[in-house]
Amino acid sequence: MPGTAPFRAYPRRYDDWFVRHATAWHSELLAVRALLPWRGLGLAIGVGTGRFAAPLGVQVGIDPVREVLDYAANRHILAVQAVAESLPFADNRFDYALSITTICFVDDATAMLAEAYRVLKPGGELVIGFIDRSSRIGQDYLAHQAGNVFYREATFYSAEAVQQLLRDTGFTAPAWVQTLSKPLEETDEIEPLRAGYGQGAFVVVKANRP
Repeated sequence: MPGTAPFRAYPRRYDDWFVRHATAWHSELLAVRALLPWRGLGLAIGVGTGRFAAPLGVQVGIDPVREVLDYAANRHILAVQAVAESLPFADNRFDYALSITTICFVDDATAMLAEAYRVLKPGGELVIGFIDRSSRIGQDYLAHQAGNVFYREATFYSAEAVQQLLRDTGFTAPAWVQTLSKPLEETDEIEPLRAGYGQGAFVVVKANRP
């Protein structure tokens, strides 16, 4: 998985981002919450330090980086060291899965989605949150990517590209919301979410596993 070295070296710096940019983080949380199921057993794929999984009540999380998993475990998540493309769980195990800003770091996004499909029960739901590379802020991320220690090796996707990946791996009925229409330094209050994609930098999609 590319780009994991900075998360191993600077887990506290990464975790502190959510404190430094609390209004943006809470805007993102509200967008995810709008689409995330609230019942059943959930899996956070790329749980990181648990900043999304913990407040949203997701019980299990995987990540390849032990240093961030320690934070997730302290937030009462069952933390498992694993990669998204090879989940250490049985078929049809989870009612829903959550993946926030993970797709840009995996070696194989198609394999990640195929594994999510495999471990979800029929009728289960996958919720993905990510930075839309086609947005104004997404383009700014790309322009300054080389100077960002965490995103230096990331692969940013457009909403259309993620939608196609979901179709290719068998997911159906995607529903979209978006938030963060202004740069982080101008986001001084929690931003209400909007349906669809195209204006907000942070987009969330929920898709069904038939």
